[in-house]
Amino acid sequence: MGKLKLKSGDNVVVTAGDHRGSEGKILRIVREKNKAIVEGVNMVKKHEKPSAANPQGGITEKEALMHISNLSIVDPTTGTGTRVGYRMEDGKKVRFSKKSDQAI
Repeated sequence: MGKLKLKSGDNVVVTAGDHRGSEGKILRIVREKNKAIVEGVNMVKKHEKPSAANPQGGITEKEALMHISNLSIVDPTTGTGTRVGYRMEDGKKVRFSKKSDQAI
């Protein structure tokens, strides 16, 4: 497993698959599987048994995991997907957009 260039809270765009073009915020990253959950993207229906938290039970919709290779961080200036690089600025390591050369 290599270094992940995405973090929780990043705005990303989906670059491949059924949800290509969708945008959302990363809610959670699962490092062991190289996958992430993106808000409002890759929704699946889940059948739930009645429980104390959900006494009615029924069918609920929730976000499913997506592989991070299908995600690209949104460039702050153009609003499209971009690759991420790292550089030192004032003694701190910062991420920057390869498209606009601006810090993220």
